[in-house]
Amino acid sequence: MNEKSINEQYASILAFLKKGRLKEALTQLESFLWQCPNWDLRMQLEQVQMSYKYLLDYMRQGIKDPERWNLHRKLTADAWEMADHAHILYLDKISSKYYHEMRRTPAQPQFANFTQRQLIHILESFQDDLAVSGLLSEDKMNEVLKRHEDTLKHLFIRTWTHYAWTAEEEEDAHALLQSKELITDDLCLFTSAVMLGAADCFDLRKINWLLDAYSHPSAAVAQRAITGILIVFHQHADRLTLYPELNQRMKLMEEHPTFAKDLEHVYRQMLLCQETEKIDKKMREEIIPEMLKKTSSMKNLRWGADENEEEKEDLNPDWQDEFENSTLGKMMREMNEMQAEGADVYMSTFSSLKNYPFFHHIANWFYPFTEKQSDMHRALKMANSHSLKNSLLYVILQSNFFSNSDKYSFFFSICQIPAAQQGMMFQQLSTQELASLRDEENAHKLEQFNQSPATISRQYLHDLYRFYKLNVHRADFTDIFKQKLAFHRIPLFKEMLMKKEVLLPIADFFLKKGRWTDAIELFGEMEQLPFGEENQVEFYQKFGYALQKEKRFEEAIRTYHKADILKPGNSWTNRHLATCYRMTQAYEQAIHYYRKVEEIQPENANVIYYIGHCLTEMKKQDEALNYFFKLDFIEKSSVRAWRGIGWCSFVCGKYEQAKKYYEKAIEQKPSAIDYMNSGHVSWAMGHIEEVATAYGKAVIASGNRQKFDEMFENDKEVLAEQGIPHQDIPLMLDLI
Repeated sequence: MNEKSINEQYASILAFLKKGRLKEALTQLESFLWQCPNWDLRMQLEQVQMSYKYLLDYMRQGIKDPERWNLHRKLTADAWEMADHAHILYLDKISSKYYHEMRRTPAQPQFANFTQRQLIHILESFQDDLAVSGLLSEDKMNEVLKRHEDTLKHLFIRTWTHYAWTAEEEEDAHALLQSKELITDDLCLFTSAVMLGAADCFDLRKINWLLDAYSHPSAAVAQRAITGILIVFHQHADRLTLYPELNQRMKLMEEHPTFAKDLEHVYRQMLLCQETEKIDKKMREEIIPEMLKKTSSMKNLRWGADENEEEKEDLNPDWQDEFENSTLGKMMREMNEMQAEGADVYMSTFSSLKNYPFFHHIANWFYPFTEKQSDMHRALKMANSHSLKNSLLYVILQSNFFSNSDKYSFFFSICQIPAAQQGMMFQQLSTQELASLRDEENAHKLEQFNQSPATISRQYLHDLYRFYKLNVHRADFTDIFKQKLAFHRIPLFKEMLMKKEVLLPIADFFLKKGRWTDAIELFGEMEQLPFGEENQVEFYQKFGYALQKEKRFEEAIRTYHKADILKPGNSWTNRHLATCYRMTQAYEQAIHYYRKVEEIQPENANVIYYIGHCLTEMKKQDEALNYFFKLDFIEKSSVRAWRGIGWCSFVCGKYEQAKKYYEKAIEQKPSAIDYMNSGHVSWAMGHIEEVATAYGKAVIASGNRQKFDEMFENDKEVLAEQGIPHQDIPLMLDLI
């Protein structure tokens, strides 16, 4: 079999299992296992087939069996696991994917016969070995670091690519959680390996280990564990209900004081990570170029190198206001807001710095930033480490402002700089800011920030995002950030996440990011949840707004009416009802709601304009003119008012007035429609040469003749009403 046929057979089996059609799934599985080298799987299949045969026989005989559905569920789970195992074994022989490549690659000779427990013992002895080696020589120190590093990498690959833990391996893994000798960074890396392994191949023991790891005293371990739980549950959502023991375990987790809150936070943070590509694009194409442009222009404000000390700080204070109101100022404020929200604003900065040898091994994408990492230790020895450790840069590297992988990138980039420049850079960074950061109060705040679960989970998710987007084998991994994330729909999370206080902020996030379809789906799911009356009004307003943005105007109207019933007379609701009615060409209803808003906001220019617009569409031009003149009075140089006056005047036969206002519009802000309507007026007045000229300009402004013809077609009836013979129309069009 080739890889394609293997995947197709596997997918076919899973399709039957998901539909509960176990008999057909077992028939397919029997064919699938025919050439499988693992005889144990074929024996397991025979046992499952026999058990299912007895179950069906008992049912045929009418025998009541209270355990029937539990047995059916277990047999389905067993069949699924056999299909998983066989699928992996087949692909191990032929697939070029990194996962199977690693499974085929023999272990390094020094680890060939090591058990998981022995590997753990090597890691547990690291602290003592490091202390002893520090008393001996640098070579001995490097040897200890190398052994520790190699052991970690081997354990990571082994854990990730291991099909399923045995009871003994599960016990060893739990010993890691209890170990007092193991350093936290190593446990963090192991947690990520367990997550990757369970995501690639369902393993109940690994899932239970992640749930246990959440209770670890280290926030770094706990946050990696809960992130892993979300990812694994998302990847295997279809089969979670097959394990009643997992359902019971999750009920216990609901009682944990922080689990539900952390689950909710990581959920929102993962959704925010999905916006990184947009942020990255904005940084590269807008913010950074604008910063460079502004920096260049600010340099030109000074005379140059000959200025004296007094002149160095004589920038005009008005320039600060100019910056605050500039495009760059607005962009910088937006970036600060995104950063405060937890958005990943550094992806564009560091994405090109992931080509160092350090990132060639998959484990290093997940290892916390530490001087005990072997590459770091060697680099520090080569770099001016004393100057570095006394610089502001070092404090930044030790903080959690950046992700771990970005800090490694940053550090290795610095190491590429010649020693002389390094010294100068560190000296520049060893300033008053460093002393301020090391002030007791500020140091305490920084420590609180670094250790908060929110900071740690955000930092880890940014590491994960870079792994899925930038590692050289990324095509071989299922990118969680490309998928639709709806954790509240996963059955085992529903009790904790299907709540209005959890989902409303997520819906608001979708609204803020313009993800209208996601917002509509979520509001639809929340509609049956209990709300207070005031909250319910806001709920229906937001729901209607999302529908309106998706141009589902009829549904939006129904939804806005629910808000209107709960809170009549609300200007916001009335204005949006009016808009939706206008978009569906129900102008009479639109005017009804616009006038309700007008009663409260008589000077609202938009409301005045749209009332005039609706009246025009209803052919009440005289009444519409009053509104457009009012708009012209309220707004200075109102082109839209002039266009409205021009059109209504033309339809009413007030050609001189129409001509006057179209000329004003063309002088201020000409458009294709202005030129065309000006031509209509000239034609009605009998100024034929002006007509052809105006229409010609309209064609040019339209971009092509086809667009002009489409606009013109809509006005033929109005031209006829103004006495233009229809026979003259094709002749005039030929004059253009």
